[in-house]
Amino acid sequence: MRWSFSLGTIGGTQIRIHITFLALVGWYAWMAAQTGGTPAATRATVFLLALFLCILLHEFGHIVMARRFGVRTPEVLLSPIGGVARLERMPDEPRQELLVALAGPAVTALIVLALWGALTLADVAHGAGVLEQPVLPLLPGLLWVNLYLLAFNLLPAFPMDGGRVLRAILAKRMGMVTGTRIAARIGQGFAIVLGLAGFYGSPILILIAGFIFLAAQAEAAAVETRAAGRGIRAAQMMVTNFRVLRIHATLRDATEALLSGEQREFPVVDNLGRLEGLLTRDLLIRALTDKGPDARVAEAMAPQPPSIPIDLPFDAALEQLRRSNLPALPVVAPDGTLAGLLTLDNITDLLLVRRAEGGA
Repeated sequence: MRWSFSLGTIGGTQIRIHITFLALVGWYAWMAAQTGGTPAATRATVFLLALFLCILLHEFGHIVMARRFGVRTPEVLLSPIGGVARLERMPDEPRQELLVALAGPAVTALIVLALWGALTLADVAHGAGVLEQPVLPLLPGLLWVNLYLLAFNLLPAFPMDGGRVLRAILAKRMGMVTGTRIAARIGQGFAIVLGLAGFYGSPILILIAGFIFLAAQAEAAAVETRAAGRGIRAAQMMVTNFRVLRIHATLRDATEALLSGEQREFPVVDNLGRLEGLLTRDLLIRALTDKGPDARVAEAMAPQPPSIPIDLPFDAALEQLRRSNLPALPVVAPDGTLAGLLTLDNITDLLLVRRAEGGA
């Protein structure tokens, strides 16, 4: 997702944090500093980092349960509303999604019980009164915030956990696409109500509402895309009418090829036709500025781009294209020869056609 960055990888899952989470940390620290100066701001920051860890454990509840059903989780995104674990595919059955959705709240419930038990045994005050303090004490504060997050996450506001539970129930009766569409609309309705409530004294609620609204919209679109692409393989998605550039061609030659048609990405091959790289429009323009038109294509191209097997299914091909951060990828036949070019524009056109044919 945009406006996020990586913190590293744990067990094959990339940990990403949304910039709005940092905005929440900064806002809370600033508010604490107004009443208690730098020490209070430091305590507030430590508290939110500890909360960050609790949220991460919550997400790994989802991740571990998903792995039980053979579903990997390439990344998890942490945000002000909690976290979003992005599964490589949807679980095969609504029941499986239900268990995956409930696994995170189960971890949070265990954290709440553990904190409550530890504070009770230590005879430390942990009643709701701690919430009235300008800066929350670490463990009592974590107890209550996790409790509130648990209740909030179980609201039927997709894509939060309660919304995913709702989607699983709807999907069992109506199918995944319809169930997701309804759950997303309900989630966006909650977001609108939350945003309106934020205008009466809590800007953070407006931020959270915006995140829920956009996340619900994005997830619904992703599910519809996967449904429209079901049964498609790379051979049906690729561009077959395209030009290639020789590795010893100049940027002037590449410019002529760019301006002579609508193609924006060019596979670069050697004299035997073997793939050497990919020259995109952006790389070409940058190289023209830095090196001039007489430079070689080899100096500007993305070398050895990942190639897509011609029989790769839709979901895997689209995911590989997105991970590459390139606007196109070469498609290769079983013998390694260049068979086509996979672009987001062509995939979009194909999906539009399939949806139109399905609605005809």
